[in-house]
Amino acid sequence: MLLTIRTTHFPATDLGYLLGKNPARAQSFELAFGHAHVFYPEAEEAACTAALLLDVDPVGLVRGKGGGEGALDQYVNDRPYVASSFLSVAIARVLRSAMTGACRERPELAQTPIPLEARLAVLPARGGDDGVRRLFEPLGYTVDVQPHALDEAHPEWGDSRYFTVTLSAIKRLSELLTHIYVLVPVLDGAKHYWVGDEEVEKLVRHGEGWLSAHPEREWIASRYLKHRRSLVRDAIARLEPLEEVEDEPEEAPAAGEDALEERISLNQQRLATVLAALRGSGAKRVVDLGCGEGRLLRMLLDEPAFDEIVGMDVSHRALEIAADRLKLDRLPPRRRERIRLMHGSLMYRDRRLDGYDAAAVVEVIEHMDPPRLAAFERVLWEHARPATVVLTTPNAEYNVRWPSLPAGNFRHRDHRFEWTRTQLQAWAGGVAERFGYTVRYAPVGPDDAEVGSPTQMAIFTRMDG
Repeated sequence: MLLTIRTTHFPATDLGYLLGKNPARAQSFELAFGHAHVFYPEAEEAACTAALLLDVDPVGLVRGKGGGEGALDQYVNDRPYVASSFLSVAIARVLRSAMTGACRERPELAQTPIPLEARLAVLPARGGDDGVRRLFEPLGYTVDVQPHALDEAHPEWGDSRYFTVTLSAIKRLSELLTHIYVLVPVLDGAKHYWVGDEEVEKLVRHGEGWLSAHPEREWIASRYLKHRRSLVRDAIARLEPLEEVEDEPEEAPAAGEDALEERISLNQQRLATVLAALRGSGAKRVVDLGCGEGRLLRMLLDEPAFDEIVGMDVSHRALEIAADRLKLDRLPPRRRERIRLMHGSLMYRDRRLDGYDAAAVVEVIEHMDPPRLAAFERVLWEHARPATVVLTTPNAEYNVRWPSLPAGNFRHRDHRFEWTRTQLQAWAGGVAERFGYTVRYAPVGPDDAEVGSPTQMAIFTRMDG
């Protein structure tokens, strides 16, 4: 199975940096089902092509699963020759950093759209030519589809379900790889591994910023999850575009201007409290992790005390909105050079986060699956190690003060948990002890004598800082 990616960006050999693979040498990687080989058929400044050749071993795969000497069709099939879920796994393993948009040598280029052309030599498409176009054209690709005949010696037999597909667009490389990663198994209609809850997580994570608005969203989810209805329903619910409603449960009806003003006031209190904590830390270089649409960034930019301000988010769409709201393209040069936005995940170590005086994590952790918190802890407190971390999260105890919120429900459907004050302090205390910080706590918003404040804040200070 062969996938090639070509660019005419100048110098085109920057593709090697983006992929994390040196154009001067071929590399091979062992996978559970065979081997992946990366090499460059051309590597010139005017044009550069990278190739991912996947060598699937069907015999070893079946025997590795305990298949023994099973039916012939377990060994003789199209899997070694076509783009399938094996390709998606290879991309995730071999080109992981490129797919996530991480590039140590060229971080800004990784976030820059460049001319790209991807060619899938043999792609099974149960939806035919039309299915390929329905999936890729709404994402902005120029699509060329060339069918393979069932038998070239007998053209009267017609075409097969196999196609050579070429996708052309000006995009970030991470976007191209993510779209291929998700959509190739959709077209193939098969996966070589068990599909469960983890696949929903993958679909939602890799569909961030594009899948919710795709006109074939339901078809993609159904095929990606092998028509497992409960999983498809869960994925569709999580892919629904969400209106961010600050500090009021989704189910609460509009209660007039007073309620709206109260809601806005609480959000302003939260941001103002975080800003005061950052200012009090004496920080000059600040990073807002999970910056969203840039509300805190705008306040930081108005503070001359902060020399460098960075906003980081996993959502490309949120960063685009932030750039628009901050009017980055119209800022005076001296003000513009103080702030920048970058795409990234809080689940993986990122050297771009090193060296900041302070980090803000405002209403972010409750959107993480609890098992993934450990990875986030290491990224921020073990590796990035800012002198100060200011973190806020909802106080679950305060939920009873919203009569419209059913007991046991979270404030927002994307929340994975909401902690009581005791739970936050237990977690934050453990983080501080493990990574050499002290931590103190503060309420945000009206402080109820019985249930505390709507938002709780933890301020971590590095002990060697």
